[in-house]
Amino acid sequence: MKKFVVFLIFVIIIVCGISYSYIVNKANYNNAKRENQQFKDYYEKEVYGADVATIINKAVDSNTKNNIEKDEKGFYIENQTNSIKIYIKMKDIEETYPMELIVNSGIEKFLEYYNKIQFKCTKIEYHKKNTQNVKSMLFEQITS
Repeated sequence: MKKFVVFLIFVIIIVCGISYSYIVNKANYNNAKRENQQFKDYYEKEVYGADVATIINKAVDSNTKNNIEKDEKGFYIENQTNSIKIYIKMKDIEETYPMELIVNSGIEKFLEYYNKIQFKCTKIEYHKKNTQNVKSMLFEQITS
């Protein structure tokens, strides 16, 4: 009888552990899916500069929340799981800028010049590791 009770307790502990692991993994998956969706909604869509500024702010907030480190120039260092970078390709000067340059120069200045200019997200990349989080996005200027 004692052996049966010990065996039953052991089985209950194992079932609880597996259930807990499943619930935690499912919650992490749903969080990653929700985080990705706020960026994936812009893929292949035409948006204004104000929307690009909003996306940059979301990426900066996400990187800050996930404690993504910066290099000596103030650029976020990719961590291969949950860092995100936004790149903006300007048509009029044929140059691509990382989001950090825009943030460091002042997002207000970007809004002043590019608020009504249209951009299109032409490229999106994902982290290869387990998370499959958005790694980077490229927005190209389509109007002047």
